[in-house]
Amino acid sequence: QVQLVESGGGLVQAGGSLRLSCAASGRTFSNFDMGWFRQAPGKEREFVGRISSGGGLTSYADSVKGRFTISRDNAKNTVYLQMNSLKPEDTAVYYCAATARATYRPSSTQSYDVWGQGTQVTVSS
Repeated sequence: QVQLVESGGGLVQAGGSLRLSCAASGRTFSNFDMGWFRQAPGKEREFVGRISSGGGLTSYADSVKGRFTISRDNAKNTVYLQMNSLKPEDTAVYYCAATARATYRPSSTQSYDVWGQGTQVTVSS
């Protein structure tokens, strides 16, 4: 199994940027597609985006498209979430997740088998 640890969260003003990292250990990281999700207080966990195992395919939620970018460095066993033009509504705990499934629905939490502990992102207005 792979273990995931997120970092890079914090407090930022609206319009600012943050880069989250998700470091993996354990099984071969390059075998896993990776997803980013977020959960605001009182709300369900929602899909942010995902990246394929080789990094060649990404997809994003409409709410972050054009502002967030997912990348990965398989040599460093790390996936990144670059967040630009942040808005107060982006405030949430952000989670990375891993899946080794050949076919899955990227936006569903049920598709991912391993989750990190989350990192808090707070955007002030």
